[in-house]
Amino acid sequence: MSIGEVLAQLRGDFPDITISKLRFLEAEGLVEPRRTPAGYRKYTWTDISRLRYVLTAQRDQYLPLRVIREHLATMREPLTEVAPQPAAPAVEVRLTRDELLERSGLDDVLLKSLEEHGLIRTRNGYDADALEVATAAARLAEFGVEPRHLRAYRAAADREIGLFSQLVTPLTRQSGPAGRARAADTVHELAALTQRVHAALVRAGLREILGK
Repeated sequence: MSIGEVLAQLRGDFPDITISKLRFLEAEGLVEPRRTPAGYRKYTWTDISRLRYVLTAQRDQYLPLRVIREHLATMREPLTEVAPQPAAPAVEVRLTRDELLERSGLDDVLLKSLEEHGLIRTRNGYDADALEVATAAARLAEFGVEPRHLRAYRAAADREIGLFSQLVTPLTRQSGPAGRARAADTVHELAALTQRVHAALVRAGLREILGK
Protein backbone atom coordinates (compact mmCIF):
# COMPACT_ATOMS: atom_id res chain seq x y z
CA MET A 1 0.00 0.00 0.00
CA SER A 2 1.03 3.59 -0.57
CA ILE A 3 1.33 5.98 2.35
CA GLY A 4 -2.00 7.53 1.36
CA GLU A 5 -3.70 4.14 1.49
CA VAL A 6 -2.17 3.55 4.93
CA LEU A 7 -3.76 6.80 6.12
CA ALA A 8 -7.13 5.58 4.86
CA GLN A 9 -6.71 2.30 6.76
CA LEU A 10 -5.76 3.96 10.05
CA ARG A 11 -7.78 7.16 10.11
CA GLY A 12 -11.01 5.49 11.26
CA ASP A 13 -9.38 4.50 14.57
CA PHE A 14 -6.78 7.27 14.71
CA PRO A 15 -8.36 10.40 13.16
CA ASP A 16 -5.34 12.58 13.97
CA ILE A 17 -2.85 10.44 12.05
CA THR A 18 -0.94 12.29 9.35
CA ILE A 19 1.74 11.49 6.79
CA SER A 20 4.19 13.49 8.91
CA LYS A 21 3.43 11.20 11.86
CA LEU A 22 3.97 8.09 9.73
CA ARG A 23 7.30 9.45 8.51
CA PHE A 24 8.29 10.22 12.10
CA LEU A 25 7.51 6.67 13.25
CA GLU A 26 9.58 5.35 10.37
CA ALA A 27 12.49 7.60 11.33
CA GLU A 28 12.22 6.24 14.88
CA GLY A 29 12.58 2.69 13.55
CA LEU A 30 9.10 1.53 14.55
CA VAL A 31 8.09 0.61 11.03
CA GLU A 32 10.21 -0.03 7.96
CA PRO A 33 8.23 0.18 4.71
CA ARG A 34 10.10 -0.96 1.67
CA ARG A 35 11.01 1.54 -1.03
CA THR A 36 10.34 1.25 -4.74
CA PRO A 37 13.18 2.05 -7.18
CA ALA A 38 11.66 5.54 -7.50
CA GLY A 39 11.80 6.02 -3.71
CA TYR A 40 8.10 5.64 -2.91
CA ARG A 41 7.11 3.95 0.36
CA LYS A 42 5.20 0.67 0.12
CA TYR A 43 3.60 -0.80 3.25
CA THR A 44 2.56 -4.38 3.99
CA TRP A 45 -0.29 -5.54 6.22
CA THR A 46 2.32 -6.41 8.85
CA ASP A 47 3.44 -2.76 8.76
CA ILE A 48 -0.19 -1.72 9.28
CA SER A 49 -0.46 -4.00 12.30
CA ARG A 50 2.74 -2.61 13.81
CA LEU A 51 1.46 0.93 13.32
CA ARG A 52 -1.83 0.05 15.01
CA TYR A 53 0.08 -1.42 17.97
CA VAL A 54 2.30 1.67 18.28
CA LEU A 55 -0.55 4.17 17.97
CA THR A 56 -2.76 2.26 20.42
CA ALA A 57 0.03 2.00 23.00
CA GLN A 58 0.65 5.74 22.70
CA ARG A 59 -3.03 6.68 22.94
CA ASP A 60 -4.31 4.22 25.55
CA GLN A 61 -1.23 3.52 27.69
CA TYR A 62 0.76 6.74 27.16
CA LEU A 63 3.87 4.67 26.56
CA PRO A 64 6.96 6.45 25.22
CA LEU A 65 8.31 5.28 21.89
CA ARG A 66 11.41 3.83 23.56
CA VAL A 67 9.27 1.43 25.60
CA ILE A 68 7.07 0.56 22.62
CA ARG A 69 10.18 -0.19 20.58
CA GLU A 70 11.41 -2.54 23.32
CA HIS A 71 8.05 -4.31 23.40
CA LEU A 72 8.16 -4.85 19.66
CA ALA A 73 11.71 -6.15 19.84
CA THR A 74 10.89 -8.72 22.53
CA MET A 75 7.77 -10.15 20.90
CA ARG A 76 8.33 -13.78 19.96
CA GLU A 77 6.42 -13.55 16.70
CA PRO A 78 6.07 -10.59 14.36
CA LEU A 79 2.74 -8.83 14.30
CA THR A 80 0.64 -9.83 11.34
CA GLU A 81 -2.69 -8.71 10.03
CA VAL A 82 -4.92 -10.37 7.49
CA ALA A 83 -5.69 -8.14 4.54
CA PRO A 84 -9.32 -7.53 3.66
CA GLN A 85 -10.49 -9.47 0.64
CA PRO A 86 -9.91 -8.97 -2.16
CA ALA A 87 -6.34 -7.71 -1.85
CA ALA A 88 -5.56 -7.21 -5.51
CA PRO A 89 -2.42 -5.36 -6.57
CA ALA A 90 -2.89 -1.82 -7.78
CA VAL A 91 -2.92 -1.54 -11.54
CA GLU A 92 -3.26 1.40 -13.85
CA VAL A 93 -6.81 1.68 -15.14
CA ARG A 94 -7.35 2.57 -18.80
CA LEU A 95 -10.88 2.28 -20.08
CA THR A 96 -12.49 2.83 -23.44
CA ARG A 97 -15.56 5.02 -23.64
CA ASP A 98 -17.88 2.01 -23.79
CA GLU A 99 -16.14 0.41 -20.79
CA LEU A 100 -16.48 3.62 -18.78
CA LEU A 101 -20.19 3.85 -19.57
CA GLU A 102 -20.77 0.23 -18.61
CA ARG A 103 -18.81 0.30 -15.36
CA SER A 104 -20.09 3.67 -14.13
CA GLY A 105 -23.74 3.38 -15.12
CA LEU A 106 -23.64 6.65 -17.07
CA ASP A 107 -25.34 7.16 -20.39
CA ASP A 108 -23.53 8.81 -23.28
CA VAL A 109 -25.45 12.09 -23.00
CA LEU A 110 -24.48 12.52 -19.35
CA LEU A 111 -20.85 11.62 -20.09
CA LYS A 112 -20.69 14.25 -22.83
CA SER A 113 -22.09 16.82 -20.43
CA LEU A 114 -19.48 15.93 -17.81
CA GLU A 115 -16.76 16.33 -20.41
CA GLU A 116 -18.15 19.67 -21.58
CA HIS A 117 -18.01 20.98 -18.02
CA GLY A 118 -14.43 19.76 -17.58
CA LEU A 119 -15.30 17.19 -14.95
CA ILE A 120 -13.97 14.23 -16.94
CA ARG A 121 -11.01 14.37 -19.26
CA THR A 122 -9.66 11.65 -21.48
CA ARG A 123 -6.02 11.01 -22.23
CA ASN A 124 -5.27 7.73 -23.97
CA GLY A 125 -8.52 6.43 -22.53
CA TYR A 126 -10.20 7.02 -19.19
CA ASP A 127 -8.28 6.48 -15.96
CA ALA A 128 -9.35 5.52 -12.44
CA ASP A 129 -10.16 9.11 -11.49
CA ALA A 130 -12.44 9.46 -14.50
CA LEU A 131 -14.22 6.28 -13.42
CA GLU A 132 -14.58 7.64 -9.88
CA VAL A 133 -16.14 10.88 -11.11
CA ALA A 134 -18.38 9.07 -13.59
CA THR A 135 -19.65 6.62 -10.98
CA ALA A 136 -20.40 9.39 -8.48
CA ALA A 137 -22.06 11.52 -11.17
CA ALA A 138 -24.31 8.62 -12.15
CA ARG A 139 -25.49 8.28 -8.54
CA LEU A 140 -25.89 12.04 -8.13
CA ALA A 141 -28.02 12.13 -11.27
CA GLU A 142 -30.50 9.88 -9.50
CA PHE A 143 -31.00 12.70 -7.00
CA GLY A 144 -31.42 15.29 -9.72
CA VAL A 145 -27.87 16.65 -9.54
CA GLU A 146 -26.70 17.54 -13.04
CA PRO A 147 -23.17 18.12 -14.38
CA ARG A 148 -23.79 21.87 -14.46
CA HIS A 149 -24.33 21.74 -10.70
CA LEU A 150 -20.86 20.22 -10.30
CA ARG A 151 -18.93 22.97 -12.06
CA ALA A 152 -18.08 24.54 -8.71
CA TYR A 153 -16.21 21.35 -7.78
CA ARG A 154 -14.10 21.66 -10.91
CA ALA A 155 -13.28 25.27 -10.04
CA ALA A 156 -12.47 24.35 -6.43
CA ALA A 157 -10.24 21.49 -7.60
CA ASP A 158 -8.37 23.83 -9.93
CA ARG A 159 -7.79 26.26 -7.06
CA GLU A 160 -6.44 23.44 -4.87
CA ILE A 161 -4.17 22.27 -7.68
CA GLY A 162 -2.77 25.78 -7.96
CA LEU A 163 -2.21 26.04 -4.22
CA PHE A 164 -0.65 22.59 -3.88
CA SER A 165 1.60 23.22 -6.88
CA GLN A 166 3.09 26.24 -5.12
CA LEU A 167 3.73 24.16 -2.01
CA VAL A 168 5.29 21.09 -3.62
CA THR A 169 7.18 22.64 -6.54
CA PRO A 170 10.28 23.26 -4.37
CA LEU A 171 10.27 19.54 -3.49
CA THR A 172 9.99 18.43 -7.12
CA ARG A 173 13.07 20.49 -7.94
CA GLN A 174 15.16 18.41 -5.57
CA SER A 175 17.18 15.88 -7.50
CA GLY A 176 16.61 12.16 -7.27
CA PRO A 177 13.75 9.85 -6.39
CA ALA A 178 13.67 10.99 -2.75
CA GLY A 179 12.57 14.49 -3.73
CA ARG A 180 9.79 13.15 -5.92
CA ALA A 181 8.68 10.78 -3.18
CA ARG A 182 8.52 13.61 -0.63
CA ALA A 183 6.50 15.67 -3.09
CA ALA A 184 4.05 12.80 -3.62
CA ASP A 185 3.70 12.23 0.15
CA THR A 186 3.03 15.93 0.68
CA VAL A 187 0.37 16.02 -2.01
CA HIS A 188 -1.39 13.00 -0.47
CA GLU A 189 -1.41 14.63 2.96
CA LEU A 190 -2.61 18.00 1.66
CA ALA A 191 -5.44 16.33 -0.26
CA ALA A 192 -6.50 14.31 2.78
CA LEU A 193 -6.51 17.38 5.03
CA THR A 194 -8.51 19.56 2.65
CA GLN A 195 -11.03 16.76 2.18
CA ARG A 196 -11.47 16.63 5.96
CA VAL A 197 -12.07 20.38 6.09
CA HIS A 198 -14.59 20.22 3.25
CA ALA A 199 -16.48 17.31 4.81
CA ALA A 200 -16.60 19.00 8.22
CA LEU A 201 -17.92 22.25 6.75
CA VAL A 202 -20.63 20.43 4.82
CA ARG A 203 -21.66 18.44 7.91
CA ALA A 204 -21.82 21.61 10.01
CA GLY A 205 -23.96 23.38 7.41
CA LEU A 206 -26.33 20.46 7.08
CA ARG A 207 -26.75 20.22 10.84
CA GLU A 208 -27.97 23.81 10.84
CA ILE A 209 -30.44 23.05 8.05
CA LEU A 210 -31.70 19.94 9.83
CA GLY A 211 -31.86 21.73 13.15
CA LYS A 212 -29.43 19.40 14.88
